[in-house]
Amino acid sequence: MAPWTEWVPLISADPPPSPGVYLARQGAGGPVVYVGVGAGARQGGGLRGRLRRYTSGKALASGLGEGIFDRALADREWLRERLAEVESGRPMRAVEWGRAALVWANLHVCWALTEDRVEALSLERRVLAVQGVEWWNRAGRGGH
Repeated sequence: MAPWTEWVPLISADPPPSPGVYLARQGAGGPVVYVGVGAGARQGGGLRGRLRRYTSGKALASGLGEGIFDRALADREWLRERLAEVESGRPMRAVEWGRAALVWANLHVCWALTEDRVEALSLERRVLAVQGVEWWNRAGRGGH
């Protein structure tokens, strides 16, 4: 489909501020779970700007951040740890919960650069069309 980079931990990813598409998988060798676009429309630009929103913990309710947070909230042990923090008088802010969920998810990413946003969206659609993947993307699960 496109030339992809090597997989790297999302926490330390440093893609260029260019338009492109990224894939995320659980763990260093786990299943691919998400495909997204970084196309320069957001502050910070391109793939770099998009992935930094996630690693900052500020993207809890959008795209990959929502997928991560939904799954972390369904993990009883992760939720017990957050509840223990609250009960001990050390409640975290939402951004910190986002970062804790990101660490919990242990995601690795790779990316492919594109010429522009239109090409990036086209590549994203082609990747989402791959059968047999349990996408965390809303579009990949019928828009729900």
